Amino acid sequence: MIDLRLLRDDPELVRASQRARGENPALVDALLTADIARRSAIATADKLRAEHKAMGKQVGKASKEDRPALLAQAQEMSVRVKEAETAQHAAEAELQDAHRAISNIVQDGTPAGGEDDFVLLETVGELPEFDFTPRDHLELGEALGLMDMERGAKVSGSRFYFLTGYGALLQLGLLQLAAQRAVANGFTMMIPPVLVRPEIMAGTGFLGQHSAEVYHLEEDDLYLVGTSEVPLAGYHAGEILDLDAGAKRYAGWSSCFRREAGSYGKDTRGIIRVHQFDKVEMFVYTRPEDADAEHQRLLAWEREMLAALDVPYRIIDVAGGDLGSSAARKFDCEAWVPSQGTYRELSSTSNCTTFQARRLSVRYRDENGKPQIAATLNGTLATTRWLVALLENHQQADGSVRVPAALVPFVGTELLTLPG
Repeated sequence: MIDLRLLRDDPELVRASQRARGENPALVDALLTADIARRSAIATADKLRAEHKAMGKQVGKASKEDRPALLAQAQEMSVRVKEAETAQHAAEAELQDAHRAISNIVQDGTPAGGEDDFVLLETVGELPEFDFTPRDHLELGEALGLMDMERGAKVSGSRFYFLTGYGALLQLGLLQLAAQRAVANGFTMMIPPVLVRPEIMAGTGFLGQHSAEVYHLEEDDLYLVGTSEVPLAGYHAGEILDLDAGAKRYAGWSSCFRREAGSYGKDTRGIIRVHQFDKVEMFVYTRPEDADAEHQRLLAWEREMLAALDVPYRIIDVAGGDLGSSAARKFDCEAWVPSQGTYRELSSTSNCTTFQARRLSVRYRDENGKPQIAATLNGTLATTRWLVALLENHQQADGSVRVPAALVPFVGTELLTLPG
């Protein structure tokens, strides 16, 4: 949630952020109205409670003759207090709804516009040149015995798959490399739960515009996570952290689940857009003033992983209209996919400022010992989709695929060859 003090002091800033996202600026006025109504309801209830308390003291001191009348007034006042408290609770609920409807404030410098209005920051690596027609990752994967989409669909439905043989070893190696890099860079490795309570899912912002993407187990009222960002954000919910020694960094290794609602017909071939995948996700709690520098560190660690895979990629500054509701700014790393002749997202890193931590009540103490809202950031260090770029960029004319040197110790071979 955004800071209500910022809303009161500079509502036009919040309206401008809503417009930059392509979202409704009128929601800002609705929140302002709800904020005023809540404060008024609190003041009214507090005043009536004080009057009721004072009247109770009068009843205790009243004479026998005056007491019945005062008791009647006190009972009437008690009814009014209950009505005022009911109105206060209703106003607080309306404020909560209006508050959660506002996305995070877009950071200065974020490009305006939608999905296609990103700003290209850097292109890294040379595009591969083939003297043959490159195969796509599915053709390569099936020929090399790395994946089985047909049996995945038989067992679980469309957009499910089996990774088989060296395909499974490639993914495990990729994630293990990411885990080793994360630990070397000061992250605490975590294997979190993949089912979370509604308040944790809502606290990270995934039950707003992304709610259609989330699997919900109604009988248990639990949600399957689409990223370990969610349980890691909830790990310190309701706590006051010690950030005196610097940021707290966690790396979560988990399976992730997304319904891919609204993506019918998009990337249905292969493993680019699937319902289940594995991922190592970086997650950081830090002081708000340190968040921008931390954001650049997360991007640098993503670059190191992509360099280890030896794939060409580019970095883009994502436009405001393509940010998730929690992110104030996001950088994507997109790898070259030869079969499509374009770059596709492999990783992203987001600065969520204090938006998630305010919802989840994660705080730290400032230099004066006063609790303040922490900032949170996240970034992808490896995921199943990376296999797409790996296979396609390292394919050879005979249908084999070269294994990047960093993965050879995990996979056990330098070259994936056709059976027989």
